Amino acid sequence: MNSIRRLLLVALIGTMLVVIAIAAAFSYRAGLQESNELFDAKLAHSARVLMSLVDDALRAQPAGDGLPPVVIQVWHGDDGNMPTALVSAGGHAYETKLAFQARAADGRLLLRSESGPERQFAPLESGFVNVDIDGQQWRVFTLRAPSGHWYQAGELSDIRAEIAEEIAAGTLTPLLVALPTLALLVWVVITWACGFLVRVSNEIHAREVDRLSPLAIRRVPVEIQGLVSAVNELLARLQAALGRERQLIADAAHELRTPVAALRIHAENLRSAGTEAEREESQRRVEEGVRRLERAMAQMLTLSRVESGARPARGDVDLRDVVRSRMDDLGHLAIERNLHIDLRLDAARVPGDRLALEAMVRNLLENAMRYSPAGGTVAVQLAVREGRAVLLVEDAGPGIPADARERVFERFHRELGTAVEGSGLGLSIVAQVIKSHAGTIALDRSPGLGGLRARVTLPIA
Repeated sequence: MNSIRRLLLVALIGTMLVVIAIAAAFSYRAGLQESNELFDAKLAHSARVLMSLVDDALRAQPAGDGLPPVVIQVWHGDDGNMPTALVSAGGHAYETKLAFQARAADGRLLLRSESGPERQFAPLESGFVNVDIDGQQWRVFTLRAPSGHWYQAGELSDIRAEIAEEIAAGTLTPLLVALPTLALLVWVVITWACGFLVRVSNEIHAREVDRLSPLAIRRVPVEIQGLVSAVNELLARLQAALGRERQLIADAAHELRTPVAALRIHAENLRSAGTEAEREESQRRVEEGVRRLERAMAQMLTLSRVESGARPARGDVDLRDVVRSRMDDLGHLAIERNLHIDLRLDAARVPGDRLALEAMVRNLLENAMRYSPAGGTVAVQLAVREGRAVLLVEDAGPGIPADARERVFERFHRELGTAVEGSGLGLSIVAQVIKSHAGTIALDRSPGLGGLRARVTLPIA
């Protein structure tokens, strides 16, 4: 079922129906059993009362076969039929049709009730027995007095069964009345409880696209507090991501304005160049401007990806292989600047996103190569120390002043006086990748080369 409310209603009401049906069956059976035992007790009591009343008189009666039996009349009200009211002037609704017989020790009939048959009720044996007399079922109790006389009390089973069923059925009435009442209460409670979910969904549905503030829903049950918290966390992440995107767009619009304007000027100069030398110079500047724009756009796309908060598939990444592959990609730059590359790489595997780690390594290596003087040295070392992978990238460039080492991780920030073209995004990308991989980065002065040393630590796989 795709509705929690409907599922709860069907499950709970169905369970109550089954439980009440089972309880009703046991209750009905127990009611019949108890009422039959009650009637048996009354039947035995009636026989003992009859014995106590007439046994002395019958014992004083002369023995003889010529004496007719005494016939007594037992009143049953309305010809034996139960009146509609429990108590009335005619008697009680639970009266049954009783009959009595008293017999001598030899079985001779001494006394009988008018309501019973003239034939012997049952065998002269003490106890209860069910007998069929003239097509009617009787329940008979036989009792023998100390005088030797036999006393039998009988009761018609049809009236007895009808009264017993009415008593047993009466025990079912509260259960049958309780079922719809319980079903109504369950429906009310479940509807009220599901109202919290409806409030949350209505709050989300009524929101505008740009409204990412947390859900302000109070007094929600514990079971959906996690849902509300998760939605609020998602809204917070979306708000932060949109904020980063807006900031990136604003910064990009500001930072790209100058190179685009310069590119337009160089293009105009190329069109209006009067000599071949001017044309070649303008064309060179146009090509440099295009490369600069291309690199800036690639850096911004990379930064947008690592700042987006997305969680790509992560696995164990061979960091040594990443460094080697990025070094191969930048080999042309090392050749152009006649750089000496000192590589000391140990095996190190780290958990993370390979593409992001490649972007981090590429930016570190490219910065080191661009800021090192022509003919200088770039040293790269990878080792595992104290359970963490440590990557050191050192150059022989001018380095970064100590008071500016925190600012260089800001987007589009470039130190003045470096005479190196760049977008100011490289170290921002590095910082974001390291943060998403639970690592750290520290910048200081290279003790061997005199330039900048970047120390990156990452947890190993």
